[in-house]
Amino acid sequence: MAVLKDRWNGYKGTTWRVVVTYKDWKGNNKRHDKRGFATKKEALEHEREFVFMKSKDNNMLLDTFLDIYLEDMKPTLRYSSFKNKSYLIEKHIRPHLGKIRLSDIDQLTILKWRNEMLSVRGENGQAYSATYLRTIENQLSAALNHAVKYYGLSSNPCLVDKKMGKSKADEMSIWTEEEFNKFVDTLIDKPQSFTAFMTLFWTGIRIGELLALTPADIDFEAQTISISKSYQRIDKTDFITDPKTPKGKRIISIPDFLCKYLMAYKESLLGIKDTERLFPLTKSFLEHEIVRGAKFADVKRIRIHDLRHSHASLLISMGFSIKEIQDRLGHEKAETTLNTYAHLYSNSQSDLAVKLNSRYKERR
Repeated sequence: MAVLKDRWNGYKGTTWRVVVTYKDWKGNNKRHDKRGFATKKEALEHEREFVFMKSKDNNMLLDTFLDIYLEDMKPTLRYSSFKNKSYLIEKHIRPHLGKIRLSDIDQLTILKWRNEMLSVRGENGQAYSATYLRTIENQLSAALNHAVKYYGLSSNPCLVDKKMGKSKADEMSIWTEEEFNKFVDTLIDKPQSFTAFMTLFWTGIRIGELLALTPADIDFEAQTISISKSYQRIDKTDFITDPKTPKGKRIISIPDFLCKYLMAYKESLLGIKDTERLFPLTKSFLEHEIVRGAKFADVKRIRIHDLRHSHASLLISMGFSIKEIQDRLGHEKAETTLNTYAHLYSNSQSDLAVKLNSRYKERR
């Protein structure tokens, strides 16, 4: 290891250079050489952090560990998931905790960080929502769990107390069939938007799954749609990936009327190839459409993803089981479906009890 003065002419004046030799995970000798430090102190700090990193020493700064964590996680995550994780870390975790040693992050550190997050105001002047706060802390907790599992941290201080915020919003916004019909009627002169929203409401597929659909995915004779991929647009680049979960690959049946709408829409796209996207749109475009249409139809505004919840609510009201809904929505576990929609089943059961009571009175 060495920290040296460096007069390489790529930099103006005297700078400092760090040279470190180390063994990689295969036991091969490697050399780390970094130039351009303005002061010896900066070079020494970089040298120390690099040694901590390679030796898995939890005395490294959280800044250093977060770099390692993101590098470790990148190959395992979808691009969009990695971008979201990176954003939350860079905006809410690194600026507040980055200069603290990993081994020094304790319960009190987490408490102070939580209080700071609770006091932060967004661009609109409002505090972060409870669900967003929980999402932020989940990212910190995941990073610290990684440190416990692979980098010698004794415990995760996030797990000592209840996390801030909450995992779910207070209410799930859904449209009834009547509300959806009012909305979709405002799109009758826009075949592309009309067909897209009809497909979302009557299938419950995710927005990314809709935007990835091609003509080859629809079997008009069998009246089914094959879900095998997902579309996302990130940093002005289009990505086609696997569905969100392995269970997301599925074949779902569609009603006759939707099949006819999709057929008519496809036929209007003259010359479209089987491998081309049926709906070459973006999520932001459809979000604009739902805001405009909801206002015009005088129905409550919901999110695009709430159309998926609306479909599930419709299925529950029709008497379908959790297992049937799980398979249709592509949830990995039945528990996910049950936890998300159990309260709708409660309402359904109440209605069922009323109907049974009425039936009994008729018999008398």
